[in-house]
Amino acid sequence: MITVTNLSVNFDGQPLFKDVDLKFTPGNCYGVIGANGAGKSTFLKVLSGDLDSTTGEVSIPSTCRMSVLKQDHFEFDQYTVLDTVIMGNKKLYDIMKEKDALYMKEDFSDEDGLRAAELEAEFAEMDGWEAESDASKLIQGLGLEESILYSNMSELGGNEKVKVLLAQALFGNPDIILLDEPTNHLDINAVEWLEDFLMDYDGTVIVVSHDRYFLNVVCTHMVDIDYGKIKMYVGNYEFWYESSQLVQKMIKQQNKRNEEKIKELETFIARFSANKSKSKQATSRKKMLDKLTVNEMPASSRRYPFVGFEMDREAGKDLLTVSEISKSLNGEKLFENISFTLNHGDKIAIIGENELAVTALLKILAEEDEPDFGEIKWGVSTSRSYFPKDNNEFFEGSTLNLCDWLRQYSKPGFETQNETYIRGFLGRMLFSGDDVFKEVRVLSGGERVRCMLSRMMLYGSNVLILDQPTNHLDLESITAVNNGLVSFKGNVIFASHDHEFMNTIANRIIRINNDGTITDRMCTYDEYLEKVKAGEI
Repeated sequence: MITVTNLSVNFDGQPLFKDVDLKFTPGNCYGVIGANGAGKSTFLKVLSGDLDSTTGEVSIPSTCRMSVLKQDHFEFDQYTVLDTVIMGNKKLYDIMKEKDALYMKEDFSDEDGLRAAELEAEFAEMDGWEAESDASKLIQGLGLEESILYSNMSELGGNEKVKVLLAQALFGNPDIILLDEPTNHLDINAVEWLEDFLMDYDGTVIVVSHDRYFLNVVCTHMVDIDYGKIKMYVGNYEFWYESSQLVQKMIKQQNKRNEEKIKELETFIARFSANKSKSKQATSRKKMLDKLTVNEMPASSRRYPFVGFEMDREAGKDLLTVSEISKSLNGEKLFENISFTLNHGDKIAIIGENELAVTALLKILAEEDEPDFGEIKWGVSTSRSYFPKDNNEFFEGSTLNLCDWLRQYSKPGFETQNETYIRGFLGRMLFSGDDVFKEVRVLSGGERVRCMLSRMMLYGSNVLILDQPTNHLDLESITAVNNGLVSFKGNVIFASHDHEFMNTIANRIIRINNDGTITDRMCTYDEYLEKVKAGEI
């Protein structure tokens, strides 16, 4: 158990959050949510002891072992993968190394023998003889080959290091696990394995994530950082979000149909407490939800940007024909002889283990690059907008302020060139007041993404091509983009790591296989995964 009492954190005299009193108990998974800058990662650092709070205390029983997902991918470069994973249980690792050092001594004394016997007993009691086997299971569960255990960390790629550090955090059955964005850079299978691991885990998990599907599957509680406070709510993210929206409506209509709104909220609580299909964990959730009252539901100060795409005109009969295109990069084949057509109403998710191949295909479709062989042909009535994975070229070195930057993408002669219109448009994208006069080169990653989406909205295109549009966004902005693309009447071709994003937008899945071919299915993302599990793909 973790007990947080009267906790506050100030930066430069300004409170990030204050008066926090919480309890985290075994058998539950707590999702920490909040807008960018609210203090999610800071809160985890305080819990782990890596950062001192301004006031209050965090109490953890001395018998509890806490494990934390490390963020420095170079910290263990001088160690093997096996050693790095076992370091997740530092006491076991230290015993193992001391024991090995004793046995390597040439002048092994009686005193050394007694110490070695003590270490052997502790080692056996901590299941040390299973350590290598346990590390192997974690590594393979996350999709890496067992042979990688004997490689040095310095030899691994970035995504491989992420998986090893995650295995380290999960190693040795810790009592408490703290995870900051654990699904970043994980492939589909690794995320699914992690979900299963956490749902079967008996300890306490506290996780920060922007992946709504992940939060829905694994979390029993949401820990919301808002209004400078931290509050805990029963239920997963979807329950928190929908109840929060209902509460906002109630607040806006305090004196208008208030009783009806309360009745609507109570009905909503009852409906969710009957639905246990979204989590195998925490059988007590239904009882907790049954006891909820309207006063215990979340109210939020969250601001959601407006993301809406309108077509200037509908596309004609012919949209897109892709004919036997191939592409290689630095001698590596990305895909070969792939063909497909785009139909009216198609919203296609492009997936595949090789992200370079996915990005290359999207760039070719956006006519930002050309295939080595084959051709693509867009219909004459189509208009396209492209959201690149790397947007640096649009911002680096630019001295334009945000208002002037966006105006350059307006259509000549349209009201969109008017400064009042531009400022109003930016306001809906959460750029208000003097924000519009900031130079775009100093914008954060999330602000740049909102700028790129604004640019796309001004175009009025009937085909949208997006490569990882949710990168750098907070949950509120991801939700807004998600809803905007669901509502869009034209065609969408996109890539994303966000399960919920893909499942709610896509009605067609094109997978680029490792051999360069494609698998093309008319279905949602969840339906696609079911077909894979059933061996139909």
